[in-house]
Amino acid sequence: MKQPKMIMFDYGQTLVNEARFDGVAGNLAVLKLAKKNPYQISAKELQEFAITLNKEIGRFHPDVRKSTHIEVHNHIFQNYLYEYYGLEFDLKPEELEKIFWDNAAVRKPTENIEFLLKYLKENGIRTAVISNISFSGKALMGRINSMLPENEFEFVLATSEYVFRKPHSRIFELALRKANLDARDVWYCGDNAYFDVEGASGTGIFPVWYRGALDPENRLTPSVDCITIQDWKELIGILDDNKSN
Repeated sequence: MKQPKMIMFDYGQTLVNEARFDGVAGNLAVLKLAKKNPYQISAKELQEFAITLNKEIGRFHPDVRKSTHIEVHNHIFQNYLYEYYGLEFDLKPEELEKIFWDNAAVRKPTENIEFLLKYLKENGIRTAVISNISFSGKALMGRINSMLPENEFEFVLATSEYVFRKPHSRIFELALRKANLDARDVWYCGDNAYFDVEGASGTGIFPVWYRGALDPENRLTPSVDCITIQDWKELIGILDDNKSN
């Protein structure tokens, strides 16, 4: 196994655990700041409509292999969602999404991720992020920096900014171009067997399946060869062993 020159990471449930997501709580925080709410729409009603819209555009399909591979930017999505009900705000789109996200998701770094990132830095292994996410790249970068302030990610790719979602090869290929590396020189770590593990493998990147924050109801397993770990310290051990071989 070739030692990587760079390791790229997924965001949610990989770098940061955001397993608990409460869209109603996020909407409630946003609605409190509306200067106009002509339909007196509630946070629960707003979330139910958001779920309907997400189904119509093919997001969050029960069978992930049937999910859309095209990302819809959250600013566009929230424009439709809010204007449909005549909601008006004295806030910019990026401010609204931050308020929603901060209130919707309980978050904390995954266990021992800081140790891994420090190890990679000390051993000259570069790092970056590719995340399937509708929130803006700016919001994602802010989120990562607040949770992992010592990170040295060379770039953070939010799929909202680049059209294509994992497992589409286009988003991985863009990351390789930005890194100026061949696929054989890169490893990719993620929690999702299909989007992350199979997606990376399909582009020639070596995949690492991280299960430390995995939803226990997620029964999907990868159909490709990969390293499987439960804790980031396991990956440090693998890299050390690989280095000495």
